[in-house]
Amino acid sequence: MIRDFRNPDIDPVLDIWLRASIQAHHFIDPQFWRDQLDTMREVCLPGAMTRVFETDGVVVGFCSVYGDTVAALFVSPECQGAGVGTQLLTDAKTYKSALELAVYSANVPSIRFYENQGFETLNEHLDEHTGHLERLMRWVI
Repeated sequence: MIRDFRNPDIDPVLDIWLRASIQAHHFIDPQFWRDQLDTMREVCLPGAMTRVFETDGVVVGFCSVYGDTVAALFVSPECQGAGVGTQLLTDAKTYKSALELAVYSANVPSIRFYENQGFETLNEHLDEHTGHLERLMRWVI
């Protein structure tokens, strides 16, 4: 079930974000992600519209949209490949006529996922925080 984020969801959402970030971004030092936890807790999640995917009372994924940008779409590593991300992204699309996102160029599985969801690459640039290339991708109805 997809529902709005609630305050008690913060710890499970941050756990999913951290574990999935480290797994998906093996090319970035895991400490970088750990150092971002407070920013996620205090700035990113409160500032975005976040929806969670819950199975049997357990949050297994979430999608945060800020304006027309998918700021975060993460699924618990043990639940990836089961359609949770697709359902969360489909849900986000129901509220918008266009969405953009940035994904690391080295994260090929995620790029393929977004392409399969109708996103197209607009450009590629260097992420100033990590020094890695990112793709800016966009979906339009």
